[in-house]
Amino acid sequence: MKIRNKISTSVFAAILGLSASSLNAADMSKWMDEFQPSVLTKAEQKSELDWFEKAAMPYKGMTIKVVSEGIGTHVYESKTLTKAFYDLTGIKVIHDIIGEGDVVEKLQTQMQTGQNIYDAYINDSDLIGTHWRYKQARDLTDWMAGEGKAVTNPGLDLKDFIGTSFTTGPDGKLYQLPDQQFANLYWFRYDWFTDPKNMADFKAKYGYELGVPVNWSAYEDIAEFFTGREIDGKKVYGHMDYGKKDPSLGWRFTDAWMSMAGMGDVGEPNGLPVDEWGIRVNDKSQPVGSCVQRGGATNSPAAVYAIEKYSEWLKKYAPPSAAGMVFSEAGPVPAQGEIAQQMFWYTAFTADMVKEKIAVVNEDGTPKWRMAPSPHGAYWTEGTKIGYQDAGSWTLMKSTPVKNAQAAWLYAQFVTSKTVDLKKSHVGLTFIRESSINHKSFTERAPKLGGLVEFYRSPARVQWSPTGTNVPDYPKLAQLWWQNIGDASSGQKTAQAALDALCKAQEKVLKRIERAGVQGDIGPKLNKKSDAEYWLKQPGSPKAKLANEKPTPMTVSYDELIKSWTNK
Repeated sequence: MKIRNKISTSVFAAILGLSASSLNAADMSKWMDEFQPSVLTKAEQKSELDWFEKAAMPYKGMTIKVVSEGIGTHVYESKTLTKAFYDLTGIKVIHDIIGEGDVVEKLQTQMQTGQNIYDAYINDSDLIGTHWRYKQARDLTDWMAGEGKAVTNPGLDLKDFIGTSFTTGPDGKLYQLPDQQFANLYWFRYDWFTDPKNMADFKAKYGYELGVPVNWSAYEDIAEFFTGREIDGKKVYGHMDYGKKDPSLGWRFTDAWMSMAGMGDVGEPNGLPVDEWGIRVNDKSQPVGSCVQRGGATNSPAAVYAIEKYSEWLKKYAPPSAAGMVFSEAGPVPAQGEIAQQMFWYTAFTADMVKEKIAVVNEDGTPKWRMAPSPHGAYWTEGTKIGYQDAGSWTLMKSTPVKNAQAAWLYAQFVTSKTVDLKKSHVGLTFIRESSINHKSFTERAPKLGGLVEFYRSPARVQWSPTGTNVPDYPKLAQLWWQNIGDASSGQKTAQAALDALCKAQEKVLKRIERAGVQGDIGPKLNKKSDAEYWLKQPGSPKAKLANEKPTPMTVSYDELIKSWTNK
């Protein structure tokens, strides 16, 4: 019976003279219904999908492999958008979901061996300095004008992407296409912070208003105030973090913790000449040092202060189990209802934090919590980067055969297209397009997202950015961070000793790259060592030790903060 039905369908198609495109009409209609809401009308969606179908014809029947880390946005792509893409184009996509560290490792292996492991990678834009210097990633600007021209969507609209400044090299060329973004913000229990008794008790003890902390001094006071306090019959904690010696501990610090403390120089999206890794570059963007003796800041007083505060707060104010957790384990803990605030909280966890019937959501679906800008440390100055924004971005390696890269580029554009992006943004809450952020559907949903929409629509957003171009080899240098910081986190070394070891290890890698000459005239060129005091007396970073590392605490009303954003 099933065979006869198949024969009948093909016979009727032949009789009616239907094209393959017409036979896909049902699939197209089904997927357009799936991709609602959309910033495009259904007619505009159909036009864009028609383009994908036609552009993909030379690649029909191909199978390509791509890879990304495991967040909700990528799970949606892997489980749903690959099916849509196959139905519409006939190209099968195997979209692997693996750990972030594993993504970097696979990419590094492909760079070192030239073996085509994946046809495209969604890797953090933190690798922009690596891609720009090694020239092993396809320059997308030239790609779209050359070998990728026929498969570049005329409706791509690069100006609509909010993260292309992060994926553009100093040469002005685009090396990666943003696929998802999430910020590292301050998270707090709005209901506890606005409770009259909590407010009165805090004011009586500390002499100022309980509110969103503007600086680390206030954050520390709030952490102390809530830790051990009984709320709703439970003892709560004033802070949440993680401390296990694991690759994610490295991200904990390179993801702008040091710039939040004030270690780097003024500048957006990243401080120059010294960034939040403590790496100094010269006027040609050549890395010249990491240790203070070469003008870097990785082991500077501000960096030591950053590590010491991290360690102190983890021990004093976080649940005892936090010290043994990694990033993915610690992320869901605030949703359990025993954490008052968290300075270092990724908005990628928003989707899990707004689920119905959990401890931090009201019966009407509104959150009991809010997110706000992170407070800054004692060494921070106005105009310095104050937070991290992850920008997972599509990267095409030169070692990938052209036809595979073209098919993969079609998929990369499909999952970031205007047809798809608004729906994908509602699923994963990881914005990449202005048109999605500003859509009326997010205006309607904003009250249930705890400040996420307000932040992404605010002028403050530009102060949150990924790792910049100072880092010449992200895979090699990133692994040094968790290994050395882990020594401080575990108490094996003091913060100063761990950072001294880290900056020396970074410079060892920089020297190796310099000697090999593999990055040409944009690779490292280390400064000669000078007395540390020489550099600490220069303007900017590295900065000399402050006599007082706990300045006057400052807080701000969350409601007033939001008004200041929405009125601009």
